[in-house]
Amino acid sequence: MLDFLQIVTTTATKDEAQRIAAALVERRLAGCVQVLGPITSTFRWEGRIQTSDEWQCVAKTRHGLYELVEKAIRELHTYDVPEILATPVVAGSQAYLDWLSGEILPPATDHE
Repeated sequence: MLDFLQIVTTTATKDEAQRIAAALVERRLAGCVQVLGPITSTFRWEGRIQTSDEWQCVAKTRHGLYELVEKAIRELHTYDVPEILATPVVAGSQAYLDWLSGEILPPATDHE
């Protein structure tokens, strides 16, 4: 059974995205975080349609670490309401998933 997630967040700056990526990997909450951008986001905020350039982080982790990843992102993020969305991994290269498992906290430490 696959127990992995990709968690996405967006930030206002590349520096912020890289800071979040480094923290997640250093804390072993993600095995890899890709930083993409700039991307252009269009959204409604405070009653107005807005468009801004952002940077996207895509973190690879295990389902049991979601709450810790969300907490870390909230601690480091500058947005009032940061995007934090998780998508389950439904298939993947076994070699990559084995590597990922070795780079993140083991299941026994989930939620500790």
